[in-house]
Amino acid sequence: MEKLIESIDRNRIPAHVAIIMDGNGRWAKSRGLDRSEGHVEGVNTVRRITEIASEIGVGCLTLYAFSTENWNRPQAEVDALMHLIGIAIERETPDLIRNNVRLRMIGDFGRMPEDARKRLQGCFDATSHCTGLVLNLALSYSGRWDIVEAARLLAADAAKGTIAPDDIDGNLLASRLSTASLPQQDPDLLIRTGGDLRVSNFLLWEIAYSEIEVTDKYWPDFSKEDFLQAILNYQKRERRFGKTSEQIAADGTNK
Repeated sequence: MEKLIESIDRNRIPAHVAIIMDGNGRWAKSRGLDRSEGHVEGVNTVRRITEIASEIGVGCLTLYAFSTENWNRPQAEVDALMHLIGIAIERETPDLIRNNVRLRMIGDFGRMPEDARKRLQGCFDATSHCTGLVLNLALSYSGRWDIVEAARLLAADAAKGTIAPDDIDGNLLASRLSTASLPQQDPDLLIRTGGDLRVSNFLLWEIAYSEIEVTDKYWPDFSKEDFLQAILNYQKRERRFGKTSEQIAADGTNK
């Protein structure tokens, strides 16, 4: 792992990495275990990826932990997941503080069960002073839900007369999204584990120009080395944002 770390260009670390953590259930099934065992093992992966992201200087790590569509899963699995999320976050809080990691959440907080909500709020409060990596959990979240909520906020402002319809542009809409207060709103890099080639309603506005890395590895098997390799792959790419390679070379914006 040290060789991988040494190979990384510290001047081109992605400021914001987003991850679709897929494959917990399939990991468990392949081992003859209950799906809940995959989610438990997935928590251990969250810990190690948070550690390595913090170590190399990533500013924000957004993890897709539970989508609005996941509420449609069997109730027993949903209940187990909500309990696990609350317990795991509470257990990890001292380590987050020790590593100067601040916990945040995007999503429909009000829909979370009361016990999980209280445990999460306790960690939000306990880590609010931390100034290092922002660990941003997407819980009860979907990109479409977020855009609809932003549209409602803009419509309410327009109805009150605080903005005019003609004032609404991309920047104003982005300012109403739940990601607006992150250190950097748009992810530089989107990683998906589990092999599926889709974005699954995740950060639909924000990933417009994100680099995408897909691995067949299930989330519980995703290692620090895998994360570092994804960073190295990202650093080999040219990010053009609609420009030509010559323009990028001239203004030095390939970061």
